[in-house]
Amino acid sequence: MAEASGQFGVNGPENKRDWPALSDAEACEVLSHFPLPAPARQVVWHGRRPFSSTGVVSLEDGSRVFVKRHDHCLRDATALGEEHRFIAHLAEQGVPVGQTWRTKTGQAALDLDRSAYEVFSIMPGHDLYETVQSWEPFHNIRHAFSGGMHLGQLHEAARSFDAPARPSRRPLLSTFEVVTSPDLMAGLERWIPQQAGLIEALTRHPWREDIPAALLPFHERLKPHLGTIQPRWGHGDWHPSNLFWSGTGADAQVCGILDFGMSDRTCAAYDLAVAIERTAIAWLEPQNDCSVIHERLEAFLSGYLAQYALSREERRLVPLFLPLVHVEYALSEVAYYETLVHDRAGVKAAYTDYLLGHAHWFASPSGQQFLRWLTRTLQAPSCP
Repeated sequence: MAEASGQFGVNGPENKRDWPALSDAEACEVLSHFPLPAPARQVVWHGRRPFSSTGVVSLEDGSRVFVKRHDHCLRDATALGEEHRFIAHLAEQGVPVGQTWRTKTGQAALDLDRSAYEVFSIMPGHDLYETVQSWEPFHNIRHAFSGGMHLGQLHEAARSFDAPARPSRRPLLSTFEVVTSPDLMAGLERWIPQQAGLIEALTRHPWREDIPAALLPFHERLKPHLGTIQPRWGHGDWHPSNLFWSGTGADAQVCGILDFGMSDRTCAAYDLAVAIERTAIAWLEPQNDCSVIHERLEAFLSGYLAQYALSREERRLVPLFLPLVHVEYALSEVAYYETLVHDRAGVKAAYTDYLLGHAHWFASPSGQQFLRWLTRTLQAPSCP
């Protein structure tokens, strides 16, 4: 078995792992339930992303597959089936997504010993951002343009996918059930009890005071436009380390799209705002006031708009959603770090730095300047 490394934590690479690495014996047992061309041999690579355990497994015939294990507290086979149906639809529309394997009994994933396992064929291309912390910006404008173009392609393909939103109890999703409620706090009071462990986790924080102070002004600006939302599924976690690339150089193009674990029925404007939040702002450089990488964002938007025609209403919604897109995911992370993995640094990062800190930045002079710039850019006649 390949030597298991650590994981990417909230403050960078860590030696510890919240979830044990996949073992050879485990991989052999799991893959015996899938109609693969040959039995499993050994795990040859371990992923370092948080929230699950992943690995590449070699088979006896020399081929390989990608295996991902989820604790049932986060996902079971039913939940993974929701994601796989979206992936299958996108594949039918020509979007370069991973090929999923169904079990011998036809299930989207395998439930075994309080875990759920999904299996993918190896995607062609390069994991160019493998060693990069999630939500880091694109390396250059060519990568950004290609990333934007493929998100636009995904949104265009999602027009014809009509599955309902995922259940409110699902943790760690990029949802907008709360932020699209006419009353933000009432929406939170309804949603929080459905997230396992979140009520308990929030008892340590004055959230009924913190959240209105940080987020209500942004929600008040969004509220008059809620009626213009056109619901549609989105990826939910668009950043360069969730993409595979055609090469390793500056001119590499996106050739594959990974990790639909946070996907849900939101809308194109919201999902685009998620992508902007996660690729255009240097959140990991607070000493530089979380600078905005404007030229790469312009390239990203150019690529996106070459594939998907945002309506006037959608262009208006993007900057209105932007200060709010993180709310439900950040709160779900608070519960995850507090009650599942008991990581106090993770709780602080999720509540103080992420939930409140991002909102505070958008309310700062730098954040307000960026929102005005984005509004002008999207409304400009020259914008594609």
